[in-house]
Formats: sequence, C-alpha cells, structure tokens
Amino acid sequence: MAQGAVSRQELIRRRRSGGFVGRRRELALFRENLAQGAGADTYQFLFHVRGLAGVGKSTLVRQWEATARHEGAVTAVVGDDVHSAVEAMESLSTQLGRQGCALKSFDKLLATYRQKRHEAEAASAVPAIQGMPEVQGAHSAPEAGGAAPSSTSVLAAQVGVAGLGLVPGIGAFSGAIRPEQVASGLDHMRAALSSWLRSHEDVELVLSPLKVLTPLFLADLADVAGRRPWVVLFFDTYERTAPLLDLWLRDMLVSEAFGAVPVNVQAVLAGQGSLNAACWGDSLDLVTDVALEPFTPQEARALLAAGAVTDERVVQAALRLSGGLPVLLDALARSRPQQADAVGDPSDTAVERFLRWETNPARRDAVLACALPLRIDEDIHRALVSAPAADATTDDSPSGADGFRWLRALPFLSDQSGRLRYHDVIRAPMLRVMRSRSPVQWRRLHDRLASLFAGWRRDQERTLPPEQSAYWDDPLWRDHRLDETYHQLCAQGRVALPDALHDAVRACGHSIESLRRWGQLLLQAGQDSDAPDLVRTGQLLLDCAGQPSGDIEALTRLLATPGIATRGRALAHTLRGRLHRIDGRHEQALADYTAALTLDPDLARAYTGRGHTHQSMRRYGAALADHSRAVELDPRSPVHLISRGSAYHNLRRYEEALADFDRALSLDRHDTWALEFRGLVHHHMGHHEAALSDYTDAIAVDPQGAWAYAARGDVHLALGQHERALADLDHSLSLESQFPWPHCWRGETYRALGRHTEALADFARAAELRPDCGWFPYQAALTMRLSGTPGEAEQWQRAMDIYEAQTLGDAAFAHLPRSNLLVVLCALPDWERAGEQLRTFLSHAPSRHQIAEALTDLADLQRAVHVDPGSLQPITARLRDALSDSA
Repeated sequence: MAQGAVSRQELIRRRRSGGFVGRRRELALFRENLAQGAGADTYQFLFHVRGLAGVGKSTLVRQWEATARHEGAVTAVVGDDVHSAVEAMESLSTQLGRQGCALKSFDKLLATYRQKRHEAEAASAVPAIQGMPEVQGAHSAPEAGGAAPSSTSVLAAQVGVAGLGLVPGIGAFSGAIRPEQVASGLDHMRAALSSWLRSHEDVELVLSPLKVLTPLFLADLADVAGRRPWVVLFFDTYERTAPLLDLWLRDMLVSEAFGAVPVNVQAVLAGQGSLNAACWGDSLDLVTDVALEPFTPQEARALLAAGAVTDERVVQAALRLSGGLPVLLDALARSRPQQADAVGDPSDTAVERFLRWETNPARRDAVLACALPLRIDEDIHRALVSAPAADATTDDSPSGADGFRWLRALPFLSDQSGRLRYHDVIRAPMLRVMRSRSPVQWRRLHDRLASLFAGWRRDQERTLPPEQSAYWDDPLWRDHRLDETYHQLCAQGRVALPDALHDAVRACGHSIESLRRWGQLLLQAGQDSDAPDLVRTGQLLLDCAGQPSGDIEALTRLLATPGIATRGRALAHTLRGRLHRIDGRHEQALADYTAALTLDPDLARAYTGRGHTHQSMRRYGAALADHSRAVELDPRSPVHLISRGSAYHNLRRYEEALADFDRALSLDRHDTWALEFRGLVHHHMGHHEAALSDYTDAIAVDPQGAWAYAARGDVHLALGQHERALADLDHSLSLESQFPWPHCWRGETYRALGRHTEALADFARAAELRPDCGWFPYQAALTMRLSGTPGEAEQWQRAMDIYEAQTLGDAAFAHLPRSNLLVVLCALPDWERAGEQLRTFLSHAPSRHQIAEALTDLADLQRAVHVDPGSLQPITARLRDALSDSA
C-alpha cells in the first residue's frame, strides 16, 4: 500500500476503535497481510494466535475480524461450543449465510446427513433384511466364525491407521492398533449401515461424514471466495477444540486433501498453547505464529489511563492484581476505581478487589450471580436478578433489560451466538467467592437455574416425537438438558449424580460427540463445585471419547463408577451389549444383555437386543422368547413386534409372523421395515401377489429404498415375470450397486432368459462383493453347465471349499453350509459323497426349517439343470421323513 494512503484521522480512529489499547504490532501484521493481496510472495493464509488465558486472544480475534470486514471480507468465528468438525462446518455455514453467502449445497447435504444418521440409529434396533442368512434360505451362507475383513477395508486400514484423519483424537493410539482389527470393524459397521440405509452414498455419508461433506463445503466456500475479496475463518479457544479439529484443518488448509482451497481464504487459530507438533510439524513453516504476552507495565498503564485510572496507588494495585492480563486490566479500568483501600491485605482476592470498586451493592450481587450459568442471555439474567420494588427502581438497577445491557457491556463477557459467557479468568474466582461466602445462596440459585432449564427442556419435548433418540438429536433440547444437569450437580452434588451418570450412559449410546459433551459437563461441574470425583469422571469420559471404541470403554468405566443407579447400570449393559452385537461379539453381547435384565427385569430394549443376538447365532427359539417378552412389556412398539415377527419367520411360523407385522403396520402404516418383512413372509408362503403389494407400498414410502426393488424383483423372478424382474433389479442396482444378492437374482433371471454371459457377469460381481458366500460360485457353475462355458469345475470346487470351511467353524453357524454342501454334491453329481453328507447333515439334528430349505434348494436344482431323478429321490425321501419326524 502506498505510503500516505491512510489519513491521520483514520489512524486515530483505528487505534481508538472500541477502546482497544495495545497490540499495535499484531493489528498491523494482519492489516498489512490483507493489503498486499493474495498473490504476493509474502502473503500469509494461516495464523496461530497463542497465549495464556486472559492475555487477550479473543479480543485480538474480534479486532482482526472487524479489520477484515472493513476490507470487505466475509467472516465467521468458531468457538468451543462445537464438538466435531461437522459441527464446525455447520457453524461456519450458518454465520456465512447470515452475511448473504449461504453454502446451499453443503447445507442440503448436511441436513441429509442428520436425517440418515437418525434413520440408522433408529433402524439399528431391527435386524436388516438384506444379507440375513436366516431369512434367505440357501440364497446366503453364514459367516463361519466371522468373515475375514474385505481387501478394500484392510487396505483402507493400512493406509489410515497411522493418522486416521477422519477420527479426531485417534492418532495417539494408532500405533497400538492392527490394521486388520480396524478393517474388521469397518466391515461390520459398513455391513450394518448398508442394511439400515440401503444406499451406498448414504452409507458413506454416515460412515465418513467428513470425507463426503468437506469437499462440498469447500466447493461452496470457493463460490463465496469468488464473489468476495476475502473469506476469513476464525477458530477461537482453539486449545479446547484442537483435539477435534487439528487433523481436519491441517488436511483441508495445508494438504488440500478434500479439494482446493481458494487463496483468498484465510484461517486464524487462537488458543493457549502451541500447535500440536505431531499434527502440524511438517506444516509449521506455513503458519504465522503470533505469541501474545501479558501487557508490559507501560501497556498496562496506557490501558488503565484510557479508563481514567491514574491514581498511582490504584494503578499499583491493579498491576499486582492483574498480573498484566489485559482482561483483568480492562475490567479494573472500566470500573474506574479512585482509591485502593486495604491493598496490602493478602486475604483479599482479585474478585473482591474488583467488586469493592463497584459501589452499587445490587450490581455487585448481580455480577456474581450471573457468573453461575455457563452462558447467559436476557431470560436467564431475569431469572437470576430479582426486580426491585417499583419505588426503588433507579437508573443503575441491575434488573430488567437495562441491567442486562449493563452486564453485556462488561469487558470480561463475550458474545457467543446471542448468549454471553464470562471469561474463565474472571468466572472461576467469582464462583469460589459465591460458594464460600454463602453455600445456601449458591444452592438456591443453582436450583433456580436447574428448574428454569428443566422447564425449557419440557417445552421443547412437546414439539418433538416421543422417541428418546429424537430428543437427543435436537440441539436445543440437548443444550437445555446439559445446562439443567450442570446446575443440578452444582446445587445437589451426590443427590443429582445418579441422573447425571444415567444421561452420560445415554450419551454413549447416542454419539461420540454427545459423549464428549457430557464428559465436559461433568468435568466443568466438578471444577466449579469443587467435586474431585466428578472431575475425574468427566476427564475419564473425555479420554474415552478420543479413543477407538471409546463408547464401549466409556460404558465400561461408567459401570465401575460409584453413584450410578441400578437403572443406569442396566442401560449401560444394554448399550454395551448392542455395540458388541453390531461388531459380532455375540457371547459378550449376551452377557451384557443378561446382566441388564438381572438388574432390571422389565427393560424391554434389553430383551429385544438379546433376541437379535440369539437370531444372529441361529438360536431362534431363544430369540422368540426374548422378543415375546419385549412385546409383553411394550405392546405398542412397532420395533418389538417387527423383531418378534422376524423370529417367527426364521422358525417358519409364517401365520404368527404375519400377525405381528400386521399389528406393527396398524401402529405405523408407513413403516418400511414392517412392509418389507411382511412381503418376505408372503413370498416364502407363496403369496406372491401379496408380496408384490407390500414391496410396492414400501417403495411408495421410500422411493430410494434399493432393497424393496430388489426383493420385488425376486418375486417377479419366482412368478416367471422375467422382464419385470430385470426392471426392478436394474433399478435396485442403480440405487445401490454394492449389494451382492440383487446381482445374484439378476443373474438367475438372465439365465432363465438364456442370457448366460450376462448371468455369469452378475454372479462374478456378487462373488466379488461377498467372497465368503458359496452360493454365487454354485450358481455360476450351473450356468456354465447349461451354456457350455469353460471353468465349471473351478466354480464347483470354489463353492465346495467355502462350504466345507464353514462346516468346520462355529457350530451355531454350521447347519446351512452342511445343507448347501449337500446341494452342491447332488448338482455335480457325486452321489456317494452326497449320501455321506446327508447323513452328516441329519446327524447334527437340524431344525424343521433347515430341512425344509434343503428340500426347496434341491427342487430348484431339478428345475435349473437335469439331475438323475432316480439318484436324487432317495435323498429327498430321507429328508421328507426327517421333516415328518421333527413335527
């Protein structure tokens, strides 16, 4: 910028703007960086402001923001009220939108992410239809002792385990993690989400939100940067959010792992300590480090003088009390003390000295009382500060709107999204003064605040669906509950602890972000109420939130925490059981569900979870008993009815299954899970038209439901309506190409139409997606026999190898591979080994439905290819006798 382009009066205005004193070098640094333009060699795009609490980092950030806006920039500030990178992007987008620079595409996808995550959490209570060996007959084979992780997942784990950039806080632990373990967990989670969400894009969105959301966020940001000279993003109180945002910000701003960032986008990080060298080490040369120190005596005197504090005794007292911290100096300057009585009294605290200079007793009390809430707005202020009598109202009364405006002007309060927050340097000693001076008043005011937030929470609940998950997904409800719990803990201590721990358990079951919030809540309440045990519990939860499988570890620690009530312990066992079940640790899941029911025999969701675990282990009788008990306890829950209906289906008790699905649909006629399950039952009973109707209704409710199209295509295949089957299966795969069974069913349809090349391509794709399933090479071998295509022997051998390996696995999973191996041997044909396999199959006491499925598969084999009926008849006759004997 040319010298002299700024007038003397402009310089004076800048230096006196907002009463800001000092930090001239730092202000000039930022202003000159903007002035030189984004293309200059010395231009800086990433700043880090650091310094101890109270040194003025936030104040400098506000000054920099004002400077940027004066230069035409659009700006946004993220504080410590975000608990993930997704929330940080959401906050930035909201602020940019208020300035006419909405990130519309990102906002739309973010809304989809919230919805799909909620759907996945809601659906996780119901077993998925697709890929369920227990309901697909010989169309699927169970995983013998747990399938090995896919090669894709192993590769992803090997690449990502050292940094795991999408999982904040995990990096420190990555050295102890084997890639195979991470890959197995990814496979379990991906399979579960695929069952619940159906769409591959939705699975990726929920499983890796940063990977999907960040590129769109940057694309929208680039559009804004193309219309404005500058985009400046500030991340204040970064010492609190760094564990959550470090890797994401580094990858976004420095390596551009999520896409290009326009050069006129600046980022400013402001926190107490230095940047984490493990994360930023290779990038520190790109960071402009701005270290703030306490004011020198000369700077401190200048600030006090700006507030007309010039008496040397008062100045000396202020210097001693403040330690040169600008936040305290500014507070003392604005109070304009004119004398320094009892300056040498060592028992006086900085708070007492500051309040002594405030001559209005009501205002003194209001300042202390308003320090109690974590954040304060006009409604909270009104609840804390009682209005004086009408004839006592004065201009300097602390009550009402005028009192709140006066409070808002105090220098140690900062505005965060419409609410004020005390600076920690001021708030902490004020709380100690309040707690020690009047314990009764301390409890009374905290009780008042707890009641206030409880009322707001109940008001919010009236606007939400009755499910607990809907409450926890709602940010406003969550904030009210957090504040309510904080004040209950401060007021009532151990009396309020069981409810707080119960909510911490619920937080574990909701999300890592919620777990982190409740950990911070307990830590803050413990620090503010001088409760060391609570501090330790809060820190423990925060530590868990930064670890792999942190939710399981947190639940385990909470179960060992003194003070947790019986119902909280029962819920913790239930939620930990659910996590074990999703990850395939069935015995551990059963142990947790049983422990939960020992503590609370009427906990319906524990029965449902244990029932799902029994189903995964092919223990259908035990599953039915548990689901039936859940229905008895909560008969109007569609989830429990659908779960029991699926158990009835697994036992081939179709009429009873239909009754449960009918009841579930009478409670919610738009429940797609009930419609799809009922369609499956109708299909297996031969009620194909009814099945088509159910699947069509499910599609009407959710036109993006890939599985309903695939299942309807399978019904069309059974009816010989091959063109309709192809249309539905093609559409299903256009919505979700990663499901193996639609490929298999389309392959069978192509084979029925004589289109063998296309059939073989689909069977190969199905086998690629599910290499541990022997049914796909079996279908490929049949097609090769019909078409004369080479390679039939290899496909037979592959199917046999898979099934033989699975028969040696977990005994609970071995019946179906024994049955499928019998079918393969009959198809070869190898009648001698088929007879041996029949005896092996029957010697292990298969259930009625397992025998019936073997007969169905052999009948399908006869229709597909020629098999000598004279050799096959003794086998089917023996199976029918066994079926009759098991009646």
